[in-house]
Amino acid sequence: MAKPQDFNTKVTPTWCPGCGNFGLWQAFKEALSEQGLEPHQVAMTFDIGCCGNAANWHNLYGFHSLHGRTVPVALGIKLTNSKLTVIADSGDGGGYGEGGNHFLHTCRTNVDITFVVHNNQIYGLTTGQASPTTDTGMETKTTPAGQIEQPFHPLQVAIAQGATFVARGFTGDTKHLKEIFKKAIQHKGFSLVDVLQPCITWNKENTFDWYRKRVYKLEDQNWDIKNKDQALLKAGEWGQKIPIGVFYQESRPTYGDKLPQIKDKTLIEQGVKVGDITEFLEEFK
Repeated sequence: MAKPQDFNTKVTPTWCPGCGNFGLWQAFKEALSEQGLEPHQVAMTFDIGCCGNAANWHNLYGFHSLHGRTVPVALGIKLTNSKLTVIADSGDGGGYGEGGNHFLHTCRTNVDITFVVHNNQIYGLTTGQASPTTDTGMETKTTPAGQIEQPFHPLQVAIAQGATFVARGFTGDTKHLKEIFKKAIQHKGFSLVDVLQPCITWNKENTFDWYRKRVYKLEDQNWDIKNKDQALLKAGEWGQKIPIGVFYQESRPTYGDKLPQIKDKTLIEQGVKVGDITEFLEEFK
């Protein structure tokens, strides 16, 4: 069985010392290892940004996609080779901003992939602009007088749009986050894991200490993950109290389950068949 370090390349991470990404990375590798997965069994698509740089130090099948486009690439990989465990990796800007449209519609398709979002509530690599999840009132490079918009609530959107596994973790508690990752990967269907990942360089408000004073675990509240109405309400809770854990989970046929052409063999196993498309091309003359 692969160990967490087997998912490392020889490239040294370039994240800022103390970045929340380190905790996320460690929890993720441990989750893959404890699931009994080997590097060649996992495919991961990476966004642009600090999270996307990790394409260089994840030892697995990786694809560094365009900004906001990790989810459709992951969907394509899963439909081509359903035997792979497929992870889409993004930041809050790429996942909920540039890629917001893909996020919305992938929730309702219920394709069997896991979407991990590094949510630091800021655009980090481009040095501190407001993102979709930036808190109202926060001063950033693009909101010097304070953010005047309400923040995007990804968990509520995911639940409302039909995602079948919706969770939030915190990089300040890697053991808890690891268990969330394991459940998300095990789940058959579209899984969202929104990860509170403090950016120590550009977000001086939502710090590790700020979160530690506020986060609490849903499982400590005898939480019912099958209650959709309750999950929608809880997913909107933010401020003095911030819940983490699995908010909602349901069992429903996946997108791939509804495609008979890949039921018995993956597209990889079927091979590429090039036919005569002359008649088809005649329609466009």
